[in-house]
Amino acid sequence: MLFWCLRGPFQPIPLGQEVYENAAKKIGDSMLTTQIIFDRYQEVRIRFPETTALSESQDISSLLDIADDVDAFVFDAFGVLNVGETLIPGADVRLDQLRARGGAIRILTNAASYDRSGAIAKFKRLGLTLFDDEIITSREAALLHLTEGSWGVIAADTDALIDLPATVLRLGDDPEDYEKVSAFLFLSTANWTLDRQDLLMAAMNSRPRNLLIGNADLAAPRDGGFSVEPGHYGHLIADIHPEWVRFFGKPFPEVYDLVKATLANVPAHRIVMCGDTLHTDILGAAARGWRTVLVTQDGLFAGYNTDTFSKESNLFADWRLGRI
Repeated sequence: MLFWCLRGPFQPIPLGQEVYENAAKKIGDSMLTTQIIFDRYQEVRIRFPETTALSESQDISSLLDIADDVDAFVFDAFGVLNVGETLIPGADVRLDQLRARGGAIRILTNAASYDRSGAIAKFKRLGLTLFDDEIITSREAALLHLTEGSWGVIAADTDALIDLPATVLRLGDDPEDYEKVSAFLFLSTANWTLDRQDLLMAAMNSRPRNLLIGNADLAAPRDGGFSVEPGHYGHLIADIHPEWVRFFGKPFPEVYDLVKATLANVPAHRIVMCGDTLHTDILGAAARGWRTVLVTQDGLFAGYNTDTFSKESNLFADWRLGRI
């Protein structure tokens, strides 16, 4: 497809700066589709945790069908609870029902564009009844790994960055800023452009430094299609400088560690992850020994039969349903 030639399953051959530039422009100029996103996840899967594959998924009509077998429900947000700024019908009711039955509720989101208080405010604005300790974000995991030094931060203009425990410089269009800092933190694509991506790549080429990607997603479902997320740009850098890029959020382990710390007495097989993306939600949870539910109606695979994608990737959730 876009970024690599493949040598065997998940073995990438880096093709250099010219191909990087063409790939970045191609995805920036085109409408993202489910197939493009899925194919790119397949290409970068070598960087993801390994997991034992299931051979099929069992279809269910509601999470209530499995509630007796589960002590904790962990939910992805985009494509499961909401699409963009719109709550998916019935999501609020289902969370209340599961909580009333004694199930622990956690929201595990790769959204890193706002701090913890902003994440809580967003979900409450959508109409979800949530307790503050029920929300875990990839941003929290990334911030735990900031070290001393000056950090060049890629963030939304509305992000005050008050939760960052480090010296930060907000990156924009000035090439000198990219050279000044000792490391990079990528939180949001809200103001990101291909020109700025070129500045970041040029800085990494001239002096490789740590680059932390606070949102490992390649894309996210929005009201009008898919948005390009930090993981996409991070993998473009990692294609050339793999040893300097670290990703946070599903499917990577740090966010699951944060969730499990809040569910210390719950066995792994009694935790279920509900998500819309095979390579992030399902793969990451399965690697931890959690059970999984693929939610299909409103997220990455909306309008598709997921059997084809599961067979190609050899990623099957324990259960599958349209909406929670």
